Amino acid sequence: QLQLVESGGGLVQPGGSLTLSCAASGFTLEDSAIGWFRQAPAKEREGVSCITSISVSGGDTNYADSVKGRFTISRDNATNTVYLKMNSLKPEDTAVYYCAANTVQGPCHMARIWYDYWGQGTQVTVSS
Repeated sequence: QLQLVESGGGLVQPGGSLTLSCAASGFTLEDSAIGWFRQAPAKEREGVSCITSISVSGGDTNYADSVKGRFTISRDNATNTVYLKMNSLKPEDTAVYYCAANTVQGPCHMARIWYDYWGQGTQVTVSS
């Protein structure tokens, strides 16, 4: 059974940092395109970052303009986990964060429709 499980969310003050984890089971993350998305209350789910499969340029990354320079996506093939390191957090980063996988296509995109497996989400709250 293919499964994604996010963890690492929590409450952090503005300017703080968090690292989210996305652990996969039932498939190999390095062979999949992985995306991080977030959904704030009353807003659409939006793409935050993504990383291609290792077969596509060794794993290219992409970021939404709103997080570029603050967030970093990475992959640990040994533990089959993708991370999202979030620095300089702002209140507007508050949302439920989801990871998603496309197990067929290697390139990554910031569109929800590209992904066929999703985790359950982890809450990130940035507040003083």
